[in-house]
Amino acid sequence: MSRNDQCRKAVQYLRGLLETPGRKSVRNIAALLGEQASEQNLHHFISASTWDWIPIRRALADHWVDARPPQAWVVQPVIIPKTGRHSVGVDKHFFPTLGQMLNAQRAVGVWAASDTSSTPVNWRLHLPQAWLKDDLRRSQVAIPDDVPVETLSESVVEACLEAVTRWQLPVRPFVLDSCEVHAVPIFEKLHATGMPLLVSVCEDQPLTVADPALPAAGRAPLTAEQIMIMAKDLRRPVTITSSEPGGRPRTHWAATVRVTGPALPGAPSGQGEVLLLGVGDESGRWPAKLWLTNLTTTSPASLVRLTRLADRVDRDFTEIADRVGIRDFSGRSFGGWHRHITLASAAHAIVALARSDARAHQVA
Repeated sequence: MSRNDQCRKAVQYLRGLLETPGRKSVRNIAALLGEQASEQNLHHFISASTWDWIPIRRALADHWVDARPPQAWVVQPVIIPKTGRHSVGVDKHFFPTLGQMLNAQRAVGVWAASDTSSTPVNWRLHLPQAWLKDDLRRSQVAIPDDVPVETLSESVVEACLEAVTRWQLPVRPFVLDSCEVHAVPIFEKLHATGMPLLVSVCEDQPLTVADPALPAAGRAPLTAEQIMIMAKDLRRPVTITSSEPGGRPRTHWAATVRVTGPALPGAPSGQGEVLLLGVGDESGRWPAKLWLTNLTTTSPASLVRLTRLADRVDRDFTEIADRVGIRDFSGRSFGGWHRHITLASAAHAIVALARSDARAHQVA
């Protein structure tokens, strides 16, 4: 930040996110800080100030890459329930994973993740057409003119491209495990850019077997589940030990099959085939999870380990991100939401780095 007063308020706000008990609203943060900062000043700093959140996110990403080099970029759609209808982007949505309709904001986070820690480095707020086509609503929450109408899947693609391509972060596999978005269009668009991908897919996803190891090779499309049931004899055990203290080894079963599909174009090199990865859990269910990947030279064991990074992010979101108020912005403006979630990401990184250092000290 270029101004000293903005730097000072940012530090104050970070302290509030880290230390305020309960909900991290501007009012509660101001109450914690007392005479150091008024509620009005903090509200203006978040909702109506001039500082740009993008350079802050890029600096956070660069710092994290240096401190904890990520194994993958994990993409995580986030549900932010709201009681009112005036916060930017809020609308009624049906969420399959919850099985219910909610009044909520939807956002996409891009996380730098490894076995031991993770942190969000970029965010994109999904804005429904009802907000972007209404000039009055746009002006009331100060949505910039250049924010386009896009599907949630397109928001995922844009969040990924911004973080890696435009910020020139290290190329790592993108891992996406979500039932809230249509995975194949995301895979199609990012695969066409040459990005390494590992994306979960539904059991009924139609694909064509291209692997001569299976008798269905070159025949009519089958569902992903049917293909993996046919590939049951190709399974191999993969043992993974949790990085958490006291974590026990767990054995999974994994198999890969080369496939093609009508929505899966070739990469820039012309390579049209991708891998379908099947993973079985300890209960013996096969397949328990299905993934598409263009990491065709990576071993099944390494692919399974990459899938576990989505669990790392889920755990860190619950244990750290929610506790530092990642979903607690109580204002209405577009810029306010982005500034709050950016500083909440920095607060998350502070806690995650401290935890990682503490674990390393215990091991030493």
